Amino acid sequence: MLFSRKLTKFITLSFITATALHATNGDHLIAVGAKARGMGGTSIGISHGAESGLNNPSLITSVKGTEISFGGTIFMPTIETTTSFPNNTSYTSASDLNMIPEVSIAHKINENWFIGIGMWGTAGMGVDYRDATFNPAVSQMGNFQMVTNLQLMQFGVPIAYKMGGLSMGITPILQYGNLDINFMARQPTNPVTFANKGAGLSQDFAFGYNLGVSYNFVNQGMKGLTVGLIYKSSIEMEYKGQIKTSIEAFGGTAKNGDILEQPAEIGVGFSYVSGKHTIAFDYKKIQWSSTKGYGDFDWADQDVYALGYQYTENNWALRVGYNYGKSPITEGTNSINNALNLLGFPANSEQHYTLGGTYDISDAFSVDLAYVYSPKSSDTFKTTAVQVPITTDHTESSVSFQLVYKF
Repeated sequence: MLFSRKLTKFITLSFITATALHATNGDHLIAVGAKARGMGGTSIGISHGAESGLNNPSLITSVKGTEISFGGTIFMPTIETTTSFPNNTSYTSASDLNMIPEVSIAHKINENWFIGIGMWGTAGMGVDYRDATFNPAVSQMGNFQMVTNLQLMQFGVPIAYKMGGLSMGITPILQYGNLDINFMARQPTNPVTFANKGAGLSQDFAFGYNLGVSYNFVNQGMKGLTVGLIYKSSIEMEYKGQIKTSIEAFGGTAKNGDILEQPAEIGVGFSYVSGKHTIAFDYKKIQWSSTKGYGDFDWADQDVYALGYQYTENNWALRVGYNYGKSPITEGTNSINNALNLLGFPANSEQHYTLGGTYDISDAFSVDLAYVYSPKSSDTFKTTAVQVPITTDHTESSVSFQLVYKF
């Protein structure tokens, strides 16, 4: 119990500046680490050293000794929601500057075995409309002054085995998550009055795992070609007093109570190196529709495509990339789901353009940077029996930085 309390306190402190992470593929980051983010999120068939411990653990086998990577991502989202009550009023979410940390370590034990440890912010989303004008007497609903905040952090120990061109890896995962949903809702005993609805922050721990396999075709005469495969397990989380309370406040029924299950993923990728040039491509499927929670909210499975290019010189590298995943939130027949998706959890970013680079300060120390821009995505859903629409526009930019030490 003492360990659990100390760990919870440590994680909470880690999230002090991470008020609401706005991720990109649904509520997932396009990738963890500045190198991968600079190349469009490609990380399944290309090694990025220690930061590969979560993306594809088999690829930490590229580390030649010990590598420590420390950094984070600063998100700058702009989310604007327009409702037709009254007069197409628009409000912009105040949650517009957020930070998430990332630490990765990988170590070569011998020619065959590699091990690491890491702490990664992996997913999240949220809005803040608490300052919106709320006056039901004149139909000023102010987006119900909704404030939402979902944050996920994973702790893992990647272990990899290499034999010839084949590498295999597993990362057991301990996931910490917290969720908070607050908004103004009608009182069931007096429908003309409103009160704040919310149970305060809820948190949970759960276990999962990531599997990875990669193969370098150098021994088959195809020098520079690497292919990778991944599978990430689903992780079931329960946030007491959050989802069930919110749905019931809108008059609905929560099929799976307060469970919000992070979906399983499968993916394949490759990279090809020719002199100073590297190209990489990833495809992955995020299985939102079969989860408890997201599936109940009509989230669809997401096919994600990532393309990256890297140019390398002696002490620096330049990266560019593109990432596309159609928004998993869909307009369904359930008006409560439509309202909560667009008002509280607008994970509708689709396209991402990326730029990044590395500069080697010395043989042992380097700096990685990445910039990701997601242009405006817009969705309009019908949200009530009288067909009142809600429109949400979502634009994103982020800067990732990373310090890498090798010895």
